[in-house]
Amino acid sequence: MIKNYSRTDGKPILCPSILSADFAALGEAIEKVEDHVDVIHLDIMDGHFVPNMTIGPMVIADLRRRSQLVFDVHLMIENPLDWIEHFANSGADMISIHQEACPHLLRGLQQIRDLGLKAGVVINPGTPLAAVEEALPYADFVLLMTVNPGFGGQQYIDTMTDKISRLRQVVDQLDNDVLIQIDGGVNPDNIARLYQAGADLIVVGNAVFGQPDPVQAVETLRACFVS
Repeated sequence: MIKNYSRTDGKPILCPSILSADFAALGEAIEKVEDHVDVIHLDIMDGHFVPNMTIGPMVIADLRRRSQLVFDVHLMIENPLDWIEHFANSGADMISIHQEACPHLLRGLQQIRDLGLKAGVVINPGTPLAAVEEALPYADFVLLMTVNPGFGGQQYIDTMTDKISRLRQVVDQLDNDVLIQIDGGVNPDNIARLYQAGADLIVVGNAVFGQPDPVQAVETLRACFVS
């Protein structure tokens, strides 16, 4: 689980994203990997902040009743501060909000923490790291989008590897234990390299739920870290 994570383990925390699962059977998709991962990533899109729409708090609440996994809720929506409490009440354990959508970012992060959840700040590929440096002391994790958000199955943006490394340097200078999460285009060919660059939590969508056997897909990704 995220609270027990250490980079000395030599492997990241895998966070399968249900964005690549069959939306008619989300509960079944999560149950397939329930005993094989610790975290499920839930992408919330409103059709405004990003050009796609997914699910809301009621669906999260229904899924919560079927799973004990850590629910990692990524809010890709306008006015996210208006929705933090709703998603917390629906069963989220972690909530991340976009710097680009939050004029009062620190207030949002504190709101998440006050509800007893892990707070994350997110930036899109084109947003510079400097945009979140002031927020890092108030966050439990920072999520770097490694594709432009909105759709699953996109190709990893190669220039993001250097950005991960630069963020690792910034985070390592802090006194608190901020984790680095990445999301977008991760597969067995690049996951080890991205962990080595500095990622702690790695969101995997199509590489798990887009495969015929999600459990085998998880094991394939984990095998990338066997020395």
